[in-house]
Amino acid sequence: MDEPNQLRVRLVTPERTLFDHAAVAVELPAKNGYMEVLYGHAPLVAELGAGDVTLHGTPEGDQRYNVSWGFVEVLGDRVTILASDALKPEEIDVPRAEEQLARGHKEWDQAGDREEAYTESLRVIAEAEAKIASAAEAH
Repeated sequence: MDEPNQLRVRLVTPERTLFDHAAVAVELPAKNGYMEVLYGHAPLVAELGAGDVTLHGTPEGDQRYNVSWGFVEVLGDRVTILASDALKPEEIDVPRAEEQLARGHKEWDQAGDREEAYTESLRVIAEAEAKIASAAEAH
């Protein structure tokens, strides 16, 4: 790392590594809400939700990626984000995300008394809404 008090951040999906550089801070969507990580943060492992990871103070400036589910490991000088899916906002297929949102609402309407069906439909809806919002901010 070039600067003191910087984090080494890796953003990895099963298909590719999207980011592996230094950053001053990382904002990310934990399952229970957004969190920010700075150098020296207490170690933790958390489940990711759907939303944007924002990397501040990278060599290329601030960067943003939309992630969907996974885990993050935070150590004092390192953040590793393992996401099921991650895209740059400009890579998001908005019509496909809108179809996903409609499918999630349909699943919600058809869930009946099945709690797991409601939970899964909420995951689909949250992921689609996060993608649509991320793509809208990119334009």
